[in-house]
Amino acid sequence: MTTYVYGIAAAAHPALPDGMDGIGDPAQKVRVLRRDGLAALVSDSPDDLRPKRRDLLAHRSVLDEAGAGGPVLPMRFGSLAQDDDAVLAVLDDRCEHYEERLRALEGKAEYNVKAAHDEQAVLHQVLADSPELRAMVEANQRAGGGSYEQKLRLGEQVTAAVRAREAGDGAEVRRALEPHADSVSAGPDGSGWLANVSFLVSRDRADGFVAAVEELRRDHPHLELRVHGPLPPYSFVDPGPARPADDPAGVG
Repeated sequence: MTTYVYGIAAAAHPALPDGMDGIGDPAQKVRVLRRDGLAALVSDSPDDLRPKRRDLLAHRSVLDEAGAGGPVLPMRFGSLAQDDDAVLAVLDDRCEHYEERLRALEGKAEYNVKAAHDEQAVLHQVLADSPELRAMVEANQRAGGGSYEQKLRLGEQVTAAVRAREAGDGAEVRRALEPHADSVSAGPDGSGWLANVSFLVSRDRADGFVAAVEELRRDHPHLELRVHGPLPPYSFVDPGPARPADDPAGVG
């Protein structure tokens, strides 16, 4: 049966959740595969694995349980290997790389910050900052709303100003929070957010990071900020060198 991989930790990790429920219905039991100084948290995988809410939560729960006792390299949901032997082979091949990443992530967690504009608030701000746009609005109002061409030109100018503000505010989110993190990873473009950034934060600096987010909220009330964390450091797990195309493991 195909082996499902939740994450990789040190073999001496004190809280590896051997025997807890994992993905699947009925739930598959989590087991620990050890090879030298490393351990992989795995279970059997159902044939019809899909990203259902129950399985997503089970994946996260296993990593949360393990991560409470020490660093874990989290695998993305759906990480599969042909069998247990294939997982152990990957631990052999990438032993030095995984051990280095575990040391780098010791005592750290990921915080993901997404930012968007409050549309009405940012429109007011854009108009307040641009005498030219205010003059166009006032001229249109005096003309009973303005002609089609005037409305179109005003709309284009406002859109351009809002987009420029999005770029500036996205950079400001990163600038304000980056000093409180050990590393930063930008999320994919085109996500619908003006900022989608993950921060790797030492646990002893977490209070300062959260305080910086709250200060950002106070200083920029036109921003809507969503913070998720502490999370397993998904965005900071470097998988290491690519394996050959015929690699049967598919892990990392």
